[in-house]
Amino acid sequence: MSDLQERARALDTADELAPLRELFTLDDTVYLDGNSLGALPRHVPARMREVLTREWGELRIRSWGESGWWTAPERIGDRIAPIVGAAAGQIVVGDSTSVNVFKAVVAATRLAPEGRDEILVDANTFPTDGYIAASAARMTGHRIVPVAPAEVPDALGPRTSAVLLNHVDYRSGRLHDLPALTAAVHAAGAVAVWDLCHSAGALPVDLDRHGVDLAVGCTYKYLNGGPGSPAYLYVAARHQPVFDSPLPGWTSHADPFAMTPGYEAAEGAARGRVGTPDILSMLALESSLDVWDGVGVEAVRAKSLALTDFFLECVAEYVPAGRVTSVTPAAHAERGSQVALRCEDAEPVMAALIARGVVGDLRRPDVLRFGFTPLYVGFADAERAARLLADVLHSSSAPVA
Repeated sequence: MSDLQERARALDTADELAPLRELFTLDDTVYLDGNSLGALPRHVPARMREVLTREWGELRIRSWGESGWWTAPERIGDRIAPIVGAAAGQIVVGDSTSVNVFKAVVAATRLAPEGRDEILVDANTFPTDGYIAASAARMTGHRIVPVAPAEVPDALGPRTSAVLLNHVDYRSGRLHDLPALTAAVHAAGAVAVWDLCHSAGALPVDLDRHGVDLAVGCTYKYLNGGPGSPAYLYVAARHQPVFDSPLPGWTSHADPFAMTPGYEAAEGAARGRVGTPDILSMLALESSLDVWDGVGVEAVRAKSLALTDFFLECVAEYVPAGRVTSVTPAAHAERGSQVALRCEDAEPVMAALIARGVVGDLRRPDVLRFGFTPLYVGFADAERAARLLADVLHSSSAPVA
């Protein structure tokens, strides 16, 4: 056993979060793609059998009241709130991330001072955020200004209405400075909208403490809600009385069952609702969140940094010189919970890794992406992944990256 393998074993033995791995359905595969789809918590299938057989099968429509289906969007939002540093009553669960980005961006332009006509958008954003923001801009008479997050303070001005940023870059894993950028946006009189898809559940966000206006996030990555599980929308309490959703659906009406032709918005986070909630997927998410009971985000962050540090050390030790280059920042303050390695032959390399039992993913054309979910990934997983990556690259005759 190598020194790195010995260290991995010792680190796993000392890891306070290690027992949580038993809460998930896992096998011998090293699963480093939880930043795309989280693993299944073991207890969720039993909960879903109950939902299907009793709540839907027996109670049927009575479950909207008796089983709490109607209140699920706000109830589950309150379960997510501590994970992202928000007080209760500010998060509603429902719809996709894309739909929530649309709601947030348009609502942000309506919250901003009149006469402003620019929306700043992270130039390297996940494509959908860019597509949605561009459409929102066309519909509201704004223009899009693509800008690197680090350059946002210099790009802000009297025409800036809203700023849409990713907390963690999906491709590189770079963590952006949410507190400083939010403060800069506010100093310019604009509204800050944050996409938390690659940070919530992996590191502290502290939405309330940093004065974020609006935020969106998915639940199928680090929150392990399941494929296509509903996203969430955070509306800071101070904005809720005037939050003006561009999608005023019947379930966000102050009296939804009155079925009146005129719209009157509900109070609180419920203003972010639209149509009938996706109950099956939503209740699977609610059950999945049980794995977070008693787990502090700070402990998760500490393990995330330790895991990614150790993985990078193993890569440096095992992988042939010059074959990969990390594009994930080394500085902890600038790193999310993934490691992205530039590799010229990334696609066949990842395919070979998966065939050997290490599941990551790639971002074309040349980035190998490894996500570290601290609730179930261990240090032995990190060491094995780096060692097998080295084996694949040693056997490859591809040119140096």
